[in-house]
Amino acid sequence: MNLANKITTARIILIPFFIAAVIYSRLDIALGLFILAIISDGLDGAIARGLKQKTELGTILDPIADKLLLLSAYICLILAKSPSLQIKFPPYVPIIVISRDVIIVLGSVMVYMLKGDIKVSPSIIGKVTTFFQMITIVSILVQFKYSYLVWNTAVVMTALSGIDYIWKGSKMLNENNSVLKKAV
Repeated sequence: MNLANKITTARIILIPFFIAAVIYSRLDIALGLFILAIISDGLDGAIARGLKQKTELGTILDPIADKLLLLSAYICLILAKSPSLQIKFPPYVPIIVISRDVIIVLGSVMVYMLKGDIKVSPSIIGKVTTFFQMITIVSILVQFKYSYLVWNTAVVMTALSGIDYIWKGSKMLNENNSVLKKAV
């Protein structure tokens, strides 16, 4: 396992500690762990590209680590009973974030089953969405007064990127169908 993949794996290992920190109302520790995870996300990608350590494992593991971290954070923070959390996002925020990821995973499985292969490459809108989703978590953990602006931006970006992924998946399926029609 190369350095980039070790960093990604470490990010996954941080998740239960982040969850515990939220559950036990240690938002300072949760914030530190979450920021460490964000830094590791950028670092593993930079190392993989810079040292030419891109691997198939890393291509799969990195987005899984991101999704696990974000989904855990959204679920924990919506369910958290901590008196320290005066500012919390409304239920529609995690519902939209989680729904988009479920749709993307199910769509990817469908494309893979019908096409036999799938090439997933992150788009700019997907990266911007991930940024705003991460910043939403940070804004809640630091109890930023204007968090609602951040989470509503994340919601809009999440919806737009979901539509983008659905459009790309439909395009992949249509390309597959046009090849099948030509063969018949």
